[in-house]
Amino acid sequence: MRYEIKGEPFPVLIVYLESGESINCQQGAMSWMSPNVTMSTSVGGGFGKVFGRMFSGESIFYNTYTATGKPGMIAFSATFPGKILTFDISKQPIIAQKGSYFVSQPGVEFSVALQKNVGVAFFGGEGFIMQRLSGKGLAWLEVDGFVMEYDLKSGEQMIVNTGHLAAMSATCTMDIKVVKGVGNALFGGEGFFNTVVTGPGKVYLQSMPIDQLAADLIIPDDD
Repeated sequence: MRYEIKGEPFPVLIVYLESGESINCQQGAMSWMSPNVTMSTSVGGGFGKVFGRMFSGESIFYNTYTATGKPGMIAFSATFPGKILTFDISKQPIIAQKGSYFVSQPGVEFSVALQKNVGVAFFGGEGFIMQRLSGKGLAWLEVDGFVMEYDLKSGEQMIVNTGHLAAMSATCTMDIKVVKGVGNALFGGEGFFNTVVTGPGKVYLQSMPIDQLAADLIIPDDD
C-alpha cells in the first residue's frame, strides 16, 4: 500500500489504494477522496472486539473505504497539532495510549491492553486500559506534539512524566516510580509518581499531551 504523510503541525495521511484495496479508520477521519472510493460502516467483529474498541478509547463503529473499478486516493487529516506515526504491525504488536488510533489496514486487530500492575493503572498517569494493535498490516497513530523515539535494550529504562507515553513495543513493560522527597512531590509540579518503561523494545514519547495543552490554554476567571 502506498502512502505519504504531509504537513505540520496538522499533518495529513494520504493513502493510494489499488482497485479492490481497502483501508479502515475511525468515524469522521476522512478528509477528501477520489470519486471511486466507497464507504461502508461496521462494528468490526463480535462482542469481544467491540468491547475492546470501546474500552480502549475508540468508537464502536469504524469506516472501511474501498477503491472500486480503478485505483483511488483517500486522505485523513489529524485532529490536533502533532505527528502521524506509521507502524508495521506484522513485525511487532504495539501498545498505544487510548484514543490514539487513526487509520489501519483491514488485517490489523484491536484488543484491550490492561495494566497488570495496579500501581501503574492508578498512579502511572497512562491509565488502566491502553490499546493493543496486533495482526498484519500497517497502522497509523495520532500523537500529540513532537515525538521522540528510543530503542531500549533489555533491562534499559526510561522515566516518563504523566501523559507523555504515546506508544511502545508490546515487549516493553511499565511500572511506577515514586518521586523522591516530599518537597519535590508537593511543589515540583510533576506529581507523586512517574511511569517507568523497561525494554527491550521501542518507546515513543510525545512532547505535548493534549490534556496538558488544554489545561495550559484555560484562561483563569478573574471574577
